[in-house]
Amino acid sequence: MNARLLVVLAAAALLAACTHAPPRSPIAQWVPSPNYDARRPNLIVIHATEEGSAEQALDTLRTANSGGPVSAHYLVGKDGTIYQLVADAHRAWQAGAGAWGTINELNSASIGIELDNDGETPFEPALIDSLIRLLDDLCTRLNIPRDAIIAHADLAPARKRDPGFRFPWKQLADAGFGRWPQGELVDPPEGFDPWMALRVLGYPLHIDKSPGYKDTVRAFHRHYRGDENDVLDAEDARILYALTRLPDQDPMPSTEAAGDGP
Repeated sequence: MNARLLVVLAAAALLAACTHAPPRSPIAQWVPSPNYDARRPNLIVIHATEEGSAEQALDTLRTANSGGPVSAHYLVGKDGTIYQLVADAHRAWQAGAGAWGTINELNSASIGIELDNDGETPFEPALIDSLIRLLDDLCTRLNIPRDAIIAHADLAPARKRDPGFRFPWKQLADAGFGRWPQGELVDPPEGFDPWMALRVLGYPLHIDKSPGYKDTVRAFHRHYRGDENDVLDAEDARILYALTRLPDQDPMPSTEAAGDGP
């Protein structure tokens, strides 16, 4: 091998190394430590593509479209095919503005899964079967809690509706994923505050009677009632009590302590 070729190869190797090197501060001395790991997501966000086909959604998720570039870690087709578009350790641009509990930068904290569905029709059995397999894989490999699975609409109720009221959350819960009320639903004790319960679950809700509370109730109904009503009723109180009270745990904070809510 001649000297010129060696120089070219060395330069190429150096360029490749620079390309994959992590960002470093230009004002600091680099003293690397092995004590770190990759991004560790702790939540899974379920979306619906609201498009006509998986092929159309793949194009949207890989290009700059009219609403700006978007992506997701995975897409599950109607036929059950699972596509991965972004590595688990990277941030996909899928959640956008919103909050869930104390998390307000969801792209950094979550895995996004798009489902090939137009937002109006029932979800195909093959799609749901593959989604359950994917959830099992992700929760096992990435150590994500199996109840830490929410809708896009849950974290951004004023902006988003997906995956929609037709999504079978109970079927997922029966397979061991997501939160669902267990056992017989009972009336909560006197003073139970459903608005505080919504906040405990993670819903972004201000107890100052801000106008967006109806959007939050609508998101809760899509998830747990299969409709888009925006008024809390007695059945909602029973569901919220079951979701937020653990066995042998004291009742939820009362309205006297938390405020009456909207």
